[in-house]
Amino acid sequence: MHRTTIMLDDALLHRARQRAEAEGISLGELVRRSLARFLEEPRGLDPLFADDAVHEDSGPADMAAEHDRYLYGEDP
Repeated sequence: MHRTTIMLDDALLHRARQRAEAEGISLGELVRRSLARFLEEPRGLDPLFADDAVHEDSGPADMAAEHDRYLYGEDP
């Protein structure tokens, strides 16, 4: 392993320390796991671009206004 230095703002550092403590791991282990997970994910996982289905109809009439709800399940 190699030692490195990263800069975190106070709020992010606080949240990271809390998560590491809750998981029962060191801050360094949390950073390693998080970075490994981030790097393993293919880029472009946004549901908008991941959907390769072909649809027969034009979809819901409110698709433009409610796209976040349809794509991400988010309520306004």
